[in-house]
Amino acid sequence: MGRPKGEAARSKSRPSSSSLAASLVPSGATAVGFGGYVGSSRVDSSLASTPEASSFMNDLDGEMAQHLKRLSRKDPTTKLKALTSLSQHLKQKTAKEIVPIIPQWAFEYRKLLLDYNREVRRATHDTMTNLVDAVGRDLAPHLKPLIGPWWFSQFDSVYEVSQTAKRSFQTAFPAQEKRLDALMLYAAEIFLYIEENLKLTPQSLSDKTIASDELEEMHQQVVSSSLLALATLLDVLVSGQFERSDLDNMIGESKHAVKARAMNVAVSSAEKLFSAHKYFLDFLKSQSPAIRSATYSVLRSYIKNIPDVVNKGDMKSLAVTILGAFQERNPACHSSMWQTVLIFSRTYPDSWTTLNVQKIILSRLWDFLKNGCFGSQQVSYPALVLFLDTIPPKAVVGEKFILQFFQNLWAGRKLSYFSNGDQLAFFVGLEECFLWTLRNASRYCDGVEAIYSFQRTLVDTVVIGLLWHEYLLAASSKYQDTSFSETTISSSKCSTEPVDKESRETFNVKYPADYEENLGKCIIRILSGIHCLKHDLLLVFCSTFQGNCLDLFRQTERSSQNVEWAVKFLILLDEHAVQKGESWPLVNLLGPTLKESFPVIETSDSPDSVRLIVVAVSVFGPQKIIQGLISADLGTREFFQYFNERIIPSCLREVGPNASRLDLLLALLDEECFSEQWNAIIMYLINSEQVGVTPGTVDNNKISILAMLIEKVRERTRKHAHLEGSCSYEWHHELLDSAALSIIHSFPPFRKSDAHFLCAVLGGGVEDDKVSFLSRNTSVLIYEEIFRILMTFMLDSSFIWVKNICSLLSKRGNYSCRGFESSTNVLEMAHFALDILNGSFFCLKTMNDETELVSGILAAIFIIDWEFNVLSVTKDENQMGEIEARLTFCQAIHIFRSKIYNQFFESLSINNRNSLGTVLVESIKCIIFMETKLDYERIISLCCQWMGDIFEYFCKDQFEEQQLLEQLLTKNDWWPLWIMPDNRLGSSFKAENGPLYASKNTLFVALLDKLISRIGFARVIAAATSPSLTGEPIRDLPTNNLYSSRAWLAAEILCTWKWLGGSALHSFLPSLSEYVKHSSENCLLDSIVSILLDGALVQGAGTGLSPLWPASYDEVQGIEEPFLRALVSLLLTFFQDDIWGKGKAVSLFNALLDKLYIGDTTNLNCLRILSSVMSILIRPLSIRLVDSSVSDECDYYSQSKFHESVVDWLERTVSFPPLNTWQTGEDMEDFFQLVISCFPIKATEQLQGLKQERYISPVEKELLYKLFEKQRQHAGASAVVNKLPLVQRLLSQLVVVSVAYCWEEFNEDDWNFVLTRSRFWIESTVVMMEEVAENVNDAVSNCSSSNDMTDTLKKLKIAVSTIDPFPIKLATNALLAFSLFCGLMGLQKKEYPENSNPLRIERWEVIKDRILEGILRLFFSTGVAEAIANSYCQEASSVVASSRLDHPHFWELVASRAIESSSHARDKALKSIEIWGLSKGPISSLYALLFSCKPLPPVQFAAFVIISTEPVMHSAFKCDAASLVKGDTSNNEGPHNPDISSEGNVRLREEISHMLEKFPEEVFEMDLVANERVNIFLAWSLFLSHLGSLPSTSSERERMVQYVQDSINSVILDCLLQHIQLELYVVPGSRRKDVELPATVSEAATAATRAIRDRSVLFCIESLWPVGIEKMASLAGGIFGLMLHILPAYVRGWFSDIRNRSTSSSVESFTKAWCSPTLVTNELSQIKKASFADENFSISVRKSANEVVATYSKDETGIDLVIRLPPSYPLRPVDVDCTRSLGISELKQRKWLMSMKSFVCNQNGALAEAIRIWKSNFDKEFEGVEECPICYSVIHTANHSLPRLACKTCKHKFHSACLYKWFSTSHKSTCPLCQSPF
Repeated sequence: MGRPKGEAARSKSRPSSSSLAASLVPSGATAVGFGGYVGSSRVDSSLASTPEASSFMNDLDGEMAQHLKRLSRKDPTTKLKALTSLSQHLKQKTAKEIVPIIPQWAFEYRKLLLDYNREVRRATHDTMTNLVDAVGRDLAPHLKPLIGPWWFSQFDSVYEVSQTAKRSFQTAFPAQEKRLDALMLYAAEIFLYIEENLKLTPQSLSDKTIASDELEEMHQQVVSSSLLALATLLDVLVSGQFERSDLDNMIGESKHAVKARAMNVAVSSAEKLFSAHKYFLDFLKSQSPAIRSATYSVLRSYIKNIPDVVNKGDMKSLAVTILGAFQERNPACHSSMWQTVLIFSRTYPDSWTTLNVQKIILSRLWDFLKNGCFGSQQVSYPALVLFLDTIPPKAVVGEKFILQFFQNLWAGRKLSYFSNGDQLAFFVGLEECFLWTLRNASRYCDGVEAIYSFQRTLVDTVVIGLLWHEYLLAASSKYQDTSFSETTISSSKCSTEPVDKESRETFNVKYPADYEENLGKCIIRILSGIHCLKHDLLLVFCSTFQGNCLDLFRQTERSSQNVEWAVKFLILLDEHAVQKGESWPLVNLLGPTLKESFPVIETSDSPDSVRLIVVAVSVFGPQKIIQGLISADLGTREFFQYFNERIIPSCLREVGPNASRLDLLLALLDEECFSEQWNAIIMYLINSEQVGVTPGTVDNNKISILAMLIEKVRERTRKHAHLEGSCSYEWHHELLDSAALSIIHSFPPFRKSDAHFLCAVLGGGVEDDKVSFLSRNTSVLIYEEIFRILMTFMLDSSFIWVKNICSLLSKRGNYSCRGFESSTNVLEMAHFALDILNGSFFCLKTMNDETELVSGILAAIFIIDWEFNVLSVTKDENQMGEIEARLTFCQAIHIFRSKIYNQFFESLSINNRNSLGTVLVESIKCIIFMETKLDYERIISLCCQWMGDIFEYFCKDQFEEQQLLEQLLTKNDWWPLWIMPDNRLGSSFKAENGPLYASKNTLFVALLDKLISRIGFARVIAAATSPSLTGEPIRDLPTNNLYSSRAWLAAEILCTWKWLGGSALHSFLPSLSEYVKHSSENCLLDSIVSILLDGALVQGAGTGLSPLWPASYDEVQGIEEPFLRALVSLLLTFFQDDIWGKGKAVSLFNALLDKLYIGDTTNLNCLRILSSVMSILIRPLSIRLVDSSVSDECDYYSQSKFHESVVDWLERTVSFPPLNTWQTGEDMEDFFQLVISCFPIKATEQLQGLKQERYISPVEKELLYKLFEKQRQHAGASAVVNKLPLVQRLLSQLVVVSVAYCWEEFNEDDWNFVLTRSRFWIESTVVMMEEVAENVNDAVSNCSSSNDMTDTLKKLKIAVSTIDPFPIKLATNALLAFSLFCGLMGLQKKEYPENSNPLRIERWEVIKDRILEGILRLFFSTGVAEAIANSYCQEASSVVASSRLDHPHFWELVASRAIESSSHARDKALKSIEIWGLSKGPISSLYALLFSCKPLPPVQFAAFVIISTEPVMHSAFKCDAASLVKGDTSNNEGPHNPDISSEGNVRLREEISHMLEKFPEEVFEMDLVANERVNIFLAWSLFLSHLGSLPSTSSERERMVQYVQDSINSVILDCLLQHIQLELYVVPGSRRKDVELPATVSEAATAATRAIRDRSVLFCIESLWPVGIEKMASLAGGIFGLMLHILPAYVRGWFSDIRNRSTSSSVESFTKAWCSPTLVTNELSQIKKASFADENFSISVRKSANEVVATYSKDETGIDLVIRLPPSYPLRPVDVDCTRSLGISELKQRKWLMSMKSFVCNQNGALAEAIRIWKSNFDKEFEGVEECPICYSVIHTANHSLPRLACKTCKHKFHSACLYKWFSTSHKSTCPLCQSPF
């Protein structure tokens, strides 16, 4: 890969510097180059022949020498590998081993820096870094050959390479001083190396055969880097860009001498280079932009550092080159070019006289500007104003030069159109140049008149002729179909030819989107500058603007788009001038314009003519605009008078179709006198003496105008509702109410304006329209009248079901129908009502609490719509004439109802949806059961469609759908025919049914069959969720009695057998089979079979199936007895479709055999049906049975008498039939009860664990397990679930004792049985308790203000009385079993093989979570019920809470399991309750349990634990956003507070805030263990726990603490003292250990200390019950300690307000003895651990003295503050003292001292955080942030905010809190400093 070494290659090598090489050769050594090279040739042979050379070579490490040798290869990959390997060796070798290779490395280093491959160069510097790091100071003797290349490499054109080079250089010289020393010491070498590089040519650059293009590129890189290195070196050595402090620190004459020598060397070397290279001008001719840019940098450095280097003789050539550099077209060179041009022009101003300025400079400059600076807009435009400043005034012809400058600058703007940065740079540059020219006009003109004339010409030409003209063109270009009038355009032109020419060329230019806005901003900034400079010049533009606007207003056509420019310009004026406090836009510009144009606007009805003044009003305000119109100062009274006398009549006298003058009227409404203005408008349009006297007496014309006005108000309000600070005016007026009621109570005929007006004042035409112009009562009265009209129309119907539903609606809301004389009047009134509904429908959403009214109107709409459907399918041509008019209105209702989106119904409250759904479902039942002359086939299809619509509109989830289905399926006189559902007993059977009932029943079953085919079997029969409702796959509802109730429905349909359009055989059974095949459902089938079997046993059998041949469907249809026919057809379907197998056949067979005999008597009915059933069961029963066996691995114990008895009882009980087969108990119940009593259960404290009470022998265990196994196996295999309470009770008890005593014998099936049964029993109770909660919700929600409280309480008692104790008993046993299971999970008493442990957690985790979810639902359901009741009244809450006291053990178990539940289970339970949709949610339920009026301690503790832990904690305190909108915000008492909002204030939930904020005074009089006290303490414990869990630096914590300071009275601390009883506390005067504290004080002291240490009072809550004096004292002490820790400033404020000296002393002594030591230790520890990582700030802690020393130093100032914590911290304030200060005035020292005191005293939290905030305050002050003039602090001591609210006059900034306090105390809203209005 290489080529021959030696002399043969010397001709191609780069010549080396002989002088440099000679200087680096050691004394007495041979003249050989580094690394064994002479020049570039190795002299290995000759060098090796000498002893010295041999010694030198022997010192080299062999591997490193080999790698150095490989660096000479041509291949870059080889070089990179060699450099990498060499770097690794350098890291591993010592300095002594590396030093010998440095000379050879220096030679290779110089060559590698010129390598073409950038990676090679980068790796070279990495290797250099490793070498420097390894050898350290030993590099010094070898710096001469290295320093030049090293410095040069730091300016490599590749950024990564240059950075790597700089890192290596900084590694060698870490200190800046050392780097400067090196450069000064070796300045000559560096200059010499640079000179060599500049002399290089591409051919002499390398000794390798390299492509010419690569050589050229390498040469350009070397030259550009060398030039940059030269420029920087001059800056460093001559100008001294290193910090002067470094030079000043050089001590000794030697360094000064070095510095002087370095500067001399630099100057002389630089001058030589400057002269030798002919001022570097040849480099400016290079094709490389990098070389040209570097050359400009070198010239700039020479001119800056050695200005004398340029002599007068060479000035002209340099001036031509530099000042004429604008022909440089590469934007990469422009930055350095501009620096050179500017410094040259500034340094040599006389150079302008040496050349032809017009030819050499200006012509090139004009070309440069016209071409948009050749792409360097963002660099060049900012430099233009600097360039203008450097031009000698005499060098140019002033006015001509300036005008040409702006014209050429303007011509280049097009190239900046499509880059936002370039565009902004252009406008800023133009603005700066123009304003500079105005200010410096005296440079070019003599005399005042000449100067003004020149300035006037500039304004005319540039501002008006260019900028404003362009703005008008840009505005017009957006509307291609319109253009400005010639007058408008011409009035804005300049008289100069180029501008006019360009305007014609660019008239059709398409401008960028933001160009117009940026141009407008530029114009406004220039106008502001003109106004500040000379007011008369501004009037020139104002005159042009006024003329443009007048021309605009005089146009009659196509002005809608033209007005946009004026509107946008006003908006820009507002943003960039008016809001900054500038007055000229109104005084000089807009005021005179509007004054001239207002008469035109006032007489015009064009929207566009009014729009400008409307926008002006929004910018300047109504009063200022009116003042401008009449040119007089007006007060509020005069303004209102002018508005009333002039504006109202002119705007309301005649209103055209556009009604634009109404916009002007509304725009002039002022906030200060809005009420008077609005009243005047209403009084003008409504005659208060006539309205309300007689219905329909309102003036038609004026009511029409008023309707249009209100619509505009509504539109305006909706537009500005989202804007911050928008005024929310009170638009309601009593005359509007009177007019609306007058119209709604009038009689036909009606005017169009009547409905128009009512729709306008009601609102609700669109969904987001929520502005009301009527009182709520008036709105309700109007809709009640609409409801009466609709009911009157319904009563006129010919259908019975419509009239019945109308009567139902009338009775529900106690609404009477409206009477009319004729059907014609009824129809006209109905159409009138529909018109109102069409225009105000969404107003109903605001009346969600008017359940009967809203649901009634919607129900009427649906009923009329359905009547239209019925009329459409049952048309009778003979009656069409009679019903045509009615049908037309029904059709209108149908169209109206079709427009209502589903989202509207979903937005209704659950009460409205439930009520509406109930009415509509009842309507469907009325059609089926009451109408007799309809086409039922079509009607049934319609009813099915309507039911689907009801589900879609009114059901948000599966539960609501199932509720409506339950409503549909409720029993009546006709339905059901065969089976009567009973929630407790499952089902019962009717004995007799008439033929009329049967016919109605079949119609209803036909509807159900249609419904099943429409929405699915799962939703109707199996009560499963629907994908269309939730978007999820079908899943089952939680187990509840819906299964049994829907099982009865399936049985009813099967017994009906045939109906209109279908039958059980052809439609229902196939649907059932298809469902079961795709579902794991078994309970439903078991329940259906159980019902049918029970019915068959009751009814018996007549004829049945023949046993001689297999059963068939044809034969089944011959069975007359409905139950037997249904049962046999069902079983036949199950077995034929392989749904059931052998197990089900066996279980069903066993069930029939068990029921065959009762004692010695045979059950004849069972016997009669057995043969029919066996004909189906015989085939699956013939399959061989497989018996299961149970292994016994236990030893037997010795027998005892008791043991024998128990064994005997067990054996006898085992001999009994399985529990599931029992029909009656007989004497078997007693034996079961006896056996169960022999196996008691022991519970540990608080039911956290359960275990067996006694030891049992293996025989007992075997028999007990056998008994359990028998029940388990039979129950698992049986198709019949015996629901006898006795059986369930005994089985649940058996399960508990079996789990307790035989759990070691259990296998997975056993555990599965236990958990499945437990879950079933628990969830049965869940369903019951949730039904109770729903009943409570209904009772409370449906009560109205007129209802007697006694009736509501009675309903609540009835709802609570439905709690069946039997399911609770079963659930109690299930909870015991589940608790045992949870305690046993994971317990290993045996060695199980791998994966054989039946109690492995992962096997049961799912069902365990399901059970826990059910338990949590129990917990939440009772809480929700109490929360709902409590929202009604305290007595109602007591009714619900008392129900728990009847079953304390059950709720204790529920609470214990709830505490142990996982966060995942809690989260799911929370979501389940939220989805439930009751009026109260899960958080409210927890608070209801916690603060219950009839508390149950375990439940209270569980509620506390759940609230104080995740996932509840994060949402248990702060209320949602919707609840924040409370209270009346219209009270504006006190001074106006601008920009001070309550945003960020904390609003806690009502349940907790009520306890914290509203501390009742009567609590002090209550007993110390009163429930109210307990609840308040619990609330504080919760709140403090939550506050303590928040990070100390979090904003939420700060808001919480501020909430405590602002909203919570400290009286709670007085209440705590009552419990601690400090009056009994003996202040310890000595340290006697025998002093015994009183019990309450001792408990409180211990709890306080522990609470501070643990930051929690959970230990107090856990042991609180039963509540006692000492336990309450313990809790009070814990809360006191926690408050001292978390809210020290809050407690300190309370302590300072204590006036009783004895109380104050005892509190301080108690705190000092039991709280302060721990608190002080914690504080000092936190301060010591805190990280105040800052070189300006340090902290030291003196624990022995309880002191903290804070030292802050900045520049040459410093202060030491000592913070001393008092012995009774935090009751006494922290003492702060200044022990040392440096360079700080006494005033500032005192201010800083007070600042520290404020921070540490106001901090509610850790002291370390207060110190950190104080430090931040100092930092901000040193950064230049102004302090608040009120509190004299940068950071607010309480909320830690910065001063942000600035006075528009004096510009001082204030904290919002300080300003609010100032306004509140001073009772005025003026600036505290300048007293101007804020």
